[in-house]
Amino acid sequence: MGDKTVRVLLVDDHQVVRRGLRTFLEVQDDIEVVGEAGDGAEGVARAQELMPDVILMDVKMPGTDGIEALRKLRELANPAKVLIVTSFTEQRTVVPALRAGASGYVYKDVDPEALAGAIRSVHAGHVLLQPEVAVALLSQDEPGTGSGRSTSLTEREREVLCLIADGRSNREIARALVLSEKTVKTHVSNILMKLDLADRTQAALWAVRNGLTD
Repeated sequence: MGDKTVRVLLVDDHQVVRRGLRTFLEVQDDIEVVGEAGDGAEGVARAQELMPDVILMDVKMPGTDGIEALRKLRELANPAKVLIVTSFTEQRTVVPALRAGASGYVYKDVDPEALAGAIRSVHAGHVLLQPEVAVALLSQDEPGTGSGRSTSLTEREREVLCLIADGRSNREIARALVLSEKTVKTHVSNILMKLDLADRTQAALWAVRNGLTD
């Protein structure tokens, strides 16, 4: 496999689910399953050991659940993108998971191509928000989300923020605005600092809440 292979860690307490996910992914030329874990604590340990690109994480697990695992990964500054694997009815659980740092979610009955596409998408820096979860996130006005905060974004930072909200990766933003990727990263850091936000997901939601994008 080449340098562009996306390395994936599976974290779910049901072995049959992990087996199904692995079966889905083994037919993809550019995705490699590098490990599995049966709960959040083991998932964090394996993530630190294997340093995967993307983690497929269940939310509801015995012991350390997915949300707590997300928080621990953030504390450890683990760079892996986390894609929540859940069911349609778990909106109340998915919202806290997204706030804890997840890059998006997919359903457990997702078809193979959609799953592979979701993995590639979050690996590229995109945020996957289904409409019903986006509405739930936007309806909550928690402290620290940047809403209501007076900001001093430059015109260029606003352009970058709009593209973040559009799901663009840093590389895509750089191409769209004819900037270097390093410059885009600096703009993103400045945006998060000025708006007092933790990550790109919150930035995208701030942009929607404040009318910067549809």
